[in-house]
Amino acid sequence: MSPTLNERALVVADEMAASAPLLRIAVHQIAGARVLDCGVKADGGLQAGLGMARICLADLATVCLVPGEVDGAVCPHVQVTTDHPVLACMASQYAGWQVKPEKFFGMGSGPMRAAYGKEELYEHIPGREQPPVAVGVLEAHKLPTDPVIAYLAERVRLAAGALTLLVAPTSSTAGGLQVIARSVEMSLHKLHELKFDLGQVISGYGVAPLPPASANDLSAMGRVNDAVLYGGRVVLWVRADDSVLAEVGPKVPSSSSPDHGAPFAELFESAGGDFYKIDPMLFSPAELVVHNLSSGRCHRFGKTAPDVLRRSFFGVDGEKTG
Repeated sequence: MSPTLNERALVVADEMAASAPLLRIAVHQIAGARVLDCGVKADGGLQAGLGMARICLADLATVCLVPGEVDGAVCPHVQVTTDHPVLACMASQYAGWQVKPEKFFGMGSGPMRAAYGKEELYEHIPGREQPPVAVGVLEAHKLPTDPVIAYLAERVRLAAGALTLLVAPTSSTAGGLQVIARSVEMSLHKLHELKFDLGQVISGYGVAPLPPASANDLSAMGRVNDAVLYGGRVVLWVRADDSVLAEVGPKVPSSSSPDHGAPFAELFESAGGDFYKIDPMLFSPAELVVHNLSSGRCHRFGKTAPDVLRRSFFGVDGEKTG
């Protein structure tokens, strides 16, 4: 029998815990659960971020840093490649679980979602499971408390000792990197919202720039979103009807949203700080290329917006600052 999504992720989590000093992360026991601090109080770093991304994807994707540039400046890009896009990206990676008990808030992702299995999304995709362990990632500014562990353990129907959590805020190096690694996931989520059958997606590749460090949470949230919305490029291999692809494809890139064109931090401010007032159709990569294995045709939709990335990463005047 193949290992569950959570068991696959546990192997990576164990590797990270064993290399905690080298990764600059801290391992805690909280209410019986194992918690890996990848950026809350610990420094974390690039390798911790790559590990978090692998765990989010249930280790069904390769995640790495590749050379790139933005506005002529050296800028590593986060690259994701998977032959199991629906399981890796939608059943596991998608940040679809708002974890908010006892004055705590964190966006939950990773295969623990498949153990919980209560999101409506699982009515449309495979992935629900009853694993012997649960592994998840929390995008949060503080470590989970005892009540948070109890809340999660109850919902995944396991003892706290079977639970492993990795925690980092978006403003940390590791936390920001694992968000950038969601380019393929964001394209699949957009396709799902457009009623496209995700069962037709065979493989996926995505790349997006890793933005400069941010001095505050708002800047960090803006830059990681801009990296994908205006710099993300995704390639999908599908078996589908070309007429369907021609109809749905133009609606996938972020440019299909009326909110497209301004740095995310500005959109967030205009929305009064309410994330959910921003058009949900904005959240997708800048460019999508689809290779249809059924017909041999290639479809291309959208394009990157380097001018917006320049404003977001380096300032309105394009001056490159440290």
